[in-house]
Amino acid sequence: MRLTGLIDNLRQTQDYQSLLAELQKSDRRHRPIIRSARPYVVGALAQDWQGPIIYLTARGKRVHTVAEQLPVWLEDEARIHRYAEPTPMFYDRLAWDADVIRERLNALYALMDEDSGSAPIIISSARALMQRTLSPHLFRRHSHQIEVGQRYKIDVLVQDWLNHGYEPVTMVIEPGTFTRRGGLLDIYPINATSPVRLDLFDDDLDTLRHFDPATQRTTEKIRSITIPPAREALPLNTPPLAGHLADWFNGLTQNKDDVHTAVQDADALEHGTAFPFLEHYLPYLYEAPISLLDYASPDTLLIVEDIDDLREEIIALAEGAEANRESNIATQQIAPDHPVPYVDWETIEADIERHHVLHLSITSLADLDNVAVNARWFMPGERFGGQLRHALTYVTEKRAANETVIVVSQQIDRIVELWQEQSTQFAPKLASITEPLHNDSLIFVSGSLTEGWSAPHGDMPLHLLTDAEIFNWSRPEPRRRTAGHAKRGKLPESDYSAWENGDYVVHVDYGIGRFAGLRTRTVEGNEREYLLIEYAGTDSLFVPIHQSDRLTRFVGPDEAPPRLNKLGKSDVWIKAKSKAKQAAEEEARELLEIYARRASSGGHHFQPDTPWQHELEASFPFVETEDQVRVLREIKRDMESPMPMDRLVCGDVGYGKTEVALRAAFKAVMDGRQVAILVPTTVLAEQHYQTFSERMAPFPLKVESISRFRTKAEQAKIIDDLASGEVDIIIGTHRLLSKDVAFHDLGLIVIDEEQRFGVKHKEHFKKLRSEVDILTLTATPIPRTLYMSLSGVRDISMIQTPPEERLPVITHVGPFDPKLTRQAILRELDRGGQVFIIHNRVRSIQTTKERFQEIVPEASIVVAHGQMNGPMLEGVISAFTKGEYDILLATSIIENGIDMPNVNTLIVDRAEWFGMSQLYQIRGRVGRGAQQAYAYMFHAGGNRLTEEAKFRLETMAEHAQLGSGFQIAVRDLELRGAGDILSTNQTGHVASVGLQLYTQLLQQAVKRLKGEEDTGAKPSYDQERIIIDLPLPTYIPNDWIDEMALRLQLYRRIGSLQTEADVEMMALELEDRFGKLPRAVRGLLYQIRVKLLAQTINATSVIKPRQHILIKLPWLAAVDRDALAHSLGDDVEVSRTAVELAHIPELWQERLLEILEALQEGLPEHIGSKI
Repeated sequence: MRLTGLIDNLRQTQDYQSLLAELQKSDRRHRPIIRSARPYVVGALAQDWQGPIIYLTARGKRVHTVAEQLPVWLEDEARIHRYAEPTPMFYDRLAWDADVIRERLNALYALMDEDSGSAPIIISSARALMQRTLSPHLFRRHSHQIEVGQRYKIDVLVQDWLNHGYEPVTMVIEPGTFTRRGGLLDIYPINATSPVRLDLFDDDLDTLRHFDPATQRTTEKIRSITIPPAREALPLNTPPLAGHLADWFNGLTQNKDDVHTAVQDADALEHGTAFPFLEHYLPYLYEAPISLLDYASPDTLLIVEDIDDLREEIIALAEGAEANRESNIATQQIAPDHPVPYVDWETIEADIERHHVLHLSITSLADLDNVAVNARWFMPGERFGGQLRHALTYVTEKRAANETVIVVSQQIDRIVELWQEQSTQFAPKLASITEPLHNDSLIFVSGSLTEGWSAPHGDMPLHLLTDAEIFNWSRPEPRRRTAGHAKRGKLPESDYSAWENGDYVVHVDYGIGRFAGLRTRTVEGNEREYLLIEYAGTDSLFVPIHQSDRLTRFVGPDEAPPRLNKLGKSDVWIKAKSKAKQAAEEEARELLEIYARRASSGGHHFQPDTPWQHELEASFPFVETEDQVRVLREIKRDMESPMPMDRLVCGDVGYGKTEVALRAAFKAVMDGRQVAILVPTTVLAEQHYQTFSERMAPFPLKVESISRFRTKAEQAKIIDDLASGEVDIIIGTHRLLSKDVAFHDLGLIVIDEEQRFGVKHKEHFKKLRSEVDILTLTATPIPRTLYMSLSGVRDISMIQTPPEERLPVITHVGPFDPKLTRQAILRELDRGGQVFIIHNRVRSIQTTKERFQEIVPEASIVVAHGQMNGPMLEGVISAFTKGEYDILLATSIIENGIDMPNVNTLIVDRAEWFGMSQLYQIRGRVGRGAQQAYAYMFHAGGNRLTEEAKFRLETMAEHAQLGSGFQIAVRDLELRGAGDILSTNQTGHVASVGLQLYTQLLQQAVKRLKGEEDTGAKPSYDQERIIIDLPLPTYIPNDWIDEMALRLQLYRRIGSLQTEADVEMMALELEDRFGKLPRAVRGLLYQIRVKLLAQTINATSVIKPRQHILIKLPWLAAVDRDALAHSLGDDVEVSRTAVELAHIPELWQERLLEILEALQEGLPEHIGSKI
């Protein structure tokens, strides 16, 4: 939504003209303007002020609000930059979030970029403003322009990028990274919307092109680009610092973990390389205290929201920082001479006074004269408290007085409908207002603003009404993601997880073995690379790259290592595979019987959305993600069809699955049906009850919950009301599945985290699937559910887009550290938040409380666990939610669904006691808003940690990014096995062939039984192995791609190509990404082309024994071989078993393809039908 057409109306007013003139001739003006109108005024100033604008406010939340509202009033949203707050407190040795670094540097770059064509608008909080940074001189000196046609030394470029904080990686995906492959350099400048690829011939830059980080393919060619520094703390100045800190590093006497991290820091500083904690040492690197204001040019306009508020916040932050400094010195977290990392108020105040300043609040008694100006200019909009007809009466009155009214609402359709009922005056409904208004008007706009205002004076009185005035609520406008934050697709290699030496794999033809890496062998003078698989005894198998699609990773039913097959006993493997295939057929029949019962049961056909449905959805106080909108559309389509719905919604923790379920439930109730919401825990039942009750309060329906929080009498009453139809939505645990619970007219069941329920409950769900609509929600997808969905038996919807302002949870894994624990808790309490501590042993939870109380005696702690009676547990949760306690010490009862936005620090005590998916769910309890969240997963340390526990905790640290639920599930599956997701009769078959092959067998069985078998290529396990042995090198050279893991992933991609078009696309992609194809890579791709053509003609091998090439074909005895030989050419002979290219010509590769294509085109019909 844009309202830029209203800007001209403001610019023409006398008040605005007066303000602009005063600003241009005076250094400082005070003009109190109500908060809701400030973005509007800034939008006008952005057109008339020739220089940059820096908008200063005290707190980060206000930065967010202003940044969300400003685009409504600007034609060029790219001018807006948030100067982000670093995530750690001053003096804390913690890594800055990469997005924070990028946003800050982009803002600084925008202030220095004289070629951008439009002056930037920078929005900063007090905390961000205080943080010291590098000087404009250093920033400019270490920003380099790269231009096509110029000469560059690759080694010099690489060293420059390292000095400027760019991180070397194997593949460039994130800003601030680069990689080198021969004459190709990929880099993602922090100021760019996509990475760039430099293609150098010798030292000449031939081409410069942007590429998509998801596909790694070129998107456009460019002539030049500027590459600024990637870090505020530049590592090129760190070696002298290492020497300065050496004595302190060597004198550390605290625990060995502190010493270890200090040694790591010292090593990185000495070598001058970027590392995660580099910004912690920033004040050592730069002597002068530089802030954002040092980047402000003389023509910069500073807009200060409230100078007193800004001063008080900066002084308070400085006082807190000094207290933190003393604590960190005492605990040897920092050296005693650690420089001050912030700029103080006196310096900032002096910097502000050097510029043109517009104060938007009253700062002295003299400013009271401006109150009259403010009253004449903007006034708060009138409030109507949800009384829509009163609001429309107000609109009618203003229109009668020839005043302009703009109504901006998320419920604009409903408002327009009511307006048309009571008025004959036409009023347009627009998506935006981009043209100036030339006379009084009434316009309805679909969108959202935080608040409205009235400008009742001037030539054209104007009133802006929003949902805040009409309904007493507002939500941010859904913003288009900028190119720099565009939703990324999958990496080309993401479907091919990295294999490591020792991983168990399954070969379709030979069974279970152990992957032992890549091996290079020379065959008749041609170098080739193979995948080495070790089998039982001393058996080994060298798998050619073109057969790598016949290998899959082994996942069994449990953690036990599988029994390796022996190469000489293929009958054992064939028998195991046959039994697994038979079992898959049986399971497919059972699944399809459920599917058939659903299809023939004639389920309820829900009606299209009602006006109340639109009203409920419009009341959602957040911005729906694209995925939420799409998933809800899929659910409604299912509900409106006659076949009972069975849909799985898979979305990461906090991605909005509950809202989707709530809207589906409301739709069912609007059609006269009851809804059951099944959840795994009592606490989650209560949370959902509160959410559903609050959202549905304006509507005439009844929501109830049944759990331990209810007395027996209350439960009995609820059950009676459910049976009589008085209760519309019932929320509860497995208690809802009891025999005494009956429904009046059940239409929809929502199952939250189905995998948390027991086997009996799951069997009960299976019976229900053919009777009513079922919606299943999960955050960590269980692969059985997932592959059933992909097999076409259940439908799956993925919510993969995080909420716009969601930040990854910063995760620390390590042995328990009282100092770090105290630091983490006090940091959270200082910013007004609360803390979760998880300890999963009821018997020791009280002694754990005493231990933490000693660490933070000033904090109040309350305990919650599952053995408490319902009323007591409810009271504890309620008191903590109201802010009566600082810390909730609980067992894993808070694992699922608890939503407390004020809790943004999590401490897990004895994290090794938890499973991986449990840890993931628990971590999801924090970071559910725009506030940066922290998770500390402490373990016992020492030798008490098992290998499995180490693996789990390392995985949690590695997968801290948003949307990592699926990766967590896969790693958990690799560790624990698939036992939890298998029925008893499947377990043995999965143990013998592995989950992935069993899944493929099941998918194919489902397709076959549904009559949907593919007409294209057969699955790899159903194809005969084709031997390709031609005189060609077939490998990816180390000097072309030196990362073994990437080469292996590419080999597996290449081996899995399905068509000749795929091979062509792969060749283009490889050349685009890595440069000119080496001969060995061309040979590898040629080999794949031969394999694909050979498959289409049912060849068993294409080989070169001595001086001729044989294409072995089992069907030749059944055709006219003389006619076939004649059709293929004089250089071809045809026997009963093979087509032979007798004399190998110089261009034999082209000739072989011609023969294979001719065989494909001339294949006898009766032979082709058998292939």
